[in-house]
Amino acid sequence: MLKNFIPQLQVDSIYQINLQQLKESGIKGIITDLDNTLVGAKEPNTNPQLVEWFKLVESLGFQLVIVSNNSRLRVAAFSDAVKLPYVYRARKPMSKSFQKALRIMNLQADQSVVIGDQLLTDVLGGNRMGLYTILVTPFSLEDESFFTRINRRIERNICRVMKKRGWITWDR
Repeated sequence: MLKNFIPQLQVDSIYQINLQQLKESGIKGIITDLDNTLVGAKEPNTNPQLVEWFKLVESLGFQLVIVSNNSRLRVAAFSDAVKLPYVYRARKPMSKSFQKALRIMNLQADQSVVIGDQLLTDVLGGNRMGLYTILVTPFSLEDESFFTRINRRIERNICRVMKKRGWITWDR
């Protein structure tokens, strides 16, 4: 069960992901979380660096869908501005939202990655679906919701056990 919390890749930010390597491995779609993955939890808008990353993603032929547990108002405000499809109130790690994202992109699980900042939502949900999972370091832990703060405590305990067993080498 604990192995479902291990991402295939752990990086500090989306900008460290080798998109060319993903493309060469047959990946065609990216499912990404929004808050603390693409921007800070309370940041309503994109930034120039992220806009450039979106352009790179598009130029490499990837499809991208934002999947967030946040409200429609929050997710739509961000996603509509950058013209990206989205799934809101996703209830991650439940598989329904990941399945919906795959349908939007018309792709299979083995053709897609999940990028997110939480083990309990993004990594667990993606791994259970057979998606390649990438864990990023969250932007900030200060503006997170009550439930996310609870998840972070659970994550720390899970990471402690996994590190003790030698399954991971990074710290959260």
